[in-house]
Amino acid sequence: MLKRLIAAVALLGAGLAQAFMPQGGTWVVTSEVNGKPGRGLALDAQNGILVVQMYAYESGGQPTFYLASGALQNDRFSAPLMRYSGGRYFGSGPRSGVEAGSPGNVSIRFTSGATGFITFPNEPEVAISRFNFGYAFAPASLRGVWTFTSFGSDGTLADVVELIQQGNPTANGNGLVANSNATFGCEHQVRGSLAGGVLCVKINTAGQLLRGYFFAYSVNEGEGVSNREGKGPDQVLIVRRLTTSQGVGTGIVYKAEDQESAPPGALASHIERLAEGWEADN
Repeated sequence: MLKRLIAAVALLGAGLAQAFMPQGGTWVVTSEVNGKPGRGLALDAQNGILVVQMYAYESGGQPTFYLASGALQNDRFSAPLMRYSGGRYFGSGPRSGVEAGSPGNVSIRFTSGATGFITFPNEPEVAISRFNFGYAFAPASLRGVWTFTSFGSDGTLADVVELIQQGNPTANGNGLVANSNATFGCEHQVRGSLAGGVLCVKINTAGQLLRGYFFAYSVNEGEGVSNREGKGPDQVLIVRRLTTSQGVGTGIVYKAEDQESAPPGALASHIERLAEGWEADN
């Protein structure tokens, strides 16, 4: 898994100063996630600029918020963490907040678009991660409409699929989820060297393997590798969730068409075979 994803990231980042951008949204200090109120971060990266909003507490227990912004270079960021006060409250008239000092700099080094490490003023470095509260590592989380776009020596290829029907788990997975005619299926891998990622296959209605996909994802976005008939060379793969399992769009709405079904069991068979082959390569 790591070898193939690192290769994909290397290709994506060739000639670029930034191999990835952190996902916008709610981030947490990983060790502080315990189901109780605590500290949290909202990150937004646009065109090399990172904005960090943080909610935390004063030494006396009062809640407060901070803001930092600046350049994100080589997956690293450092800027003063500014405190603000005096702004509008619920029911107030127009009021403008003012800067109320800074406890010091906040520094972040990102290890992927969804993970990293942060150093707060007067604290040691700790791990942070994109907070995924909507999609458990379970088969049902793969339901919905997805796009798969890969590029490389085979050219630029794209698939749009709606994963709607859940089947039994394969040898290394926790439950196969397929489209309506069972020609495209994906599964979370929970054992072997691919554990932690998602393995997908595309087959024809005769049950023959056309393409394999392997990726890691967070919430609605994923990156990984794709290859023809389960063989090299690998292509860079970009994955995007377009709708939830309830059909709610995450940005684009797509309706799948009915197609002829593939033989029963063909998707599961290819998933297991590819898992063994990829595992042997690592």
